[in-house]
Amino acid sequence: MLFFLGMSFDRASAAAENVPKLRGLSRTHLLEYRGADGILKQATSAKEWEHRRREAIRAFESVAGQLPGENQRGALNVEVIEEVDCGRYIRRLIRYQSSPSGWVPAYLCLPKAALQGIPAPAVLCLHPTENVIGHRVVVGLGGKPHRQYASELAERGFVTLAPSYPLLAEYQPDLKALGFISGTMKAIWDNMRGLDLLESLPHVKKEVGFGTIGHSLGGHNSIFTAVMDSRLKVVVSSCGFDSLLDYKEGNLKGWVQERYMPKMGDYLGRPQELPFDFYELVACLAPRRFFVNAPLHDSNFKWDSVDRVTEAARAVYSLFGRSLEEHVTVRHPDAEHDFPDSERYEAYSIIESVLGKPGT
Repeated sequence: MLFFLGMSFDRASAAAENVPKLRGLSRTHLLEYRGADGILKQATSAKEWEHRRREAIRAFESVAGQLPGENQRGALNVEVIEEVDCGRYIRRLIRYQSSPSGWVPAYLCLPKAALQGIPAPAVLCLHPTENVIGHRVVVGLGGKPHRQYASELAERGFVTLAPSYPLLAEYQPDLKALGFISGTMKAIWDNMRGLDLLESLPHVKKEVGFGTIGHSLGGHNSIFTAVMDSRLKVVVSSCGFDSLLDYKEGNLKGWVQERYMPKMGDYLGRPQELPFDFYELVACLAPRRFFVNAPLHDSNFKWDSVDRVTEAARAVYSLFGRSLEEHVTVRHPDAEHDFPDSERYEAYSIIESVLGKPGT
C-alpha cells in the first residue's frame, strides 16, 4: 500500500475529492482533461496529456499575460559594463536586450576553463525578492546568506547567468510600455532571452540543455520559466511554491503587485476560482528532473502542501515512463524560509547529474 503524508493512498485519494475543481477539472487527478468535444477524459499517454498541459498554460497566461511572440526576439546586443576576476571564474556585469527597448541587467559568470576552450554546462540563477541589491545576492555580493548559488556554481565550473527581476532594486522597466501586464511574464521573457544569450556563447555546452535554480521568488520564477521553455532540463525550486489554496490560508494578496501578477486581485477571497495552480504547473515539468527545498518552518509556503502538489504529478511522470522517486526530489530541512547548505549542495549535484560535470 502506498502512503501519502502519513495516510494511506486510498484515504488521500478520498480526501482529494473534496479539493475544489480547477476550471471544472480535478485539481489533484491530473490525467483528467477536456477533449475537443468538451467531454472529460483520462489521459493514457503523454500525447493525450498534452491537451491538459496546453490548457494549463493558457490558464496561467490569462492571469500573467501572454508570452511574447517571435517578433519580440530581436538582437540581444549584449554590453559588458564591468568585469571582475574572481579566481576560478570571471564575473561580468552585463545588460542584454530582451525585446525592443527592453534592457535587462545580469551577472554572467564564466569559469576560466570555459574561457580557455572547454565549454561548460550553464545554469540560469534566479534571485529571491531583494529590493536593495537585487541580483547581486546570488553572486555573493551581500544580502542574506545561503543565496549565493550563482557564484558557487561558477566555482564548480558552470557558466551561470543571473538576470535582475523587474521592478526590484535598480531594474525598473516600464511594463506597460513594453507590452506586459505583469512582472511575472516580463521575468519569464527576460529569462528565456537569457537562455538565448547562453546559446550564443562559445563557452557554453548548449547541446545538453540548461538548468535553472532559484530561492523564494526565484523558486517560482524557475518553475514558471521551465513551464514555458523546454530547454531547461533540470529545475531547482527552494521555498518557491505550494498550492494557491494553501498559500497564506488562501490569501492571495501577496501576489497582487505589479511586479508579480496584478490580476490575482480579481480572485481575492476566492482562491478556488483562480484558473491556475501549482498542481498543474509542476506536472508540466514532467519528465524533467525537479529538486525542491521545502523547509518545515517556512512561513510563506507550506511543506505539506508541497508534498500534495508533487505527489499529484506522479501520474503525469508515469505517462512519460518516469518514476516520481527518481525524477522529483523533495527535501524538508528543519529550517525556516532558507536554502541551507546541505540542500543547496545536493541541488548542485543533481544539476551536475543532468547536465554533466564541467570539464568532461
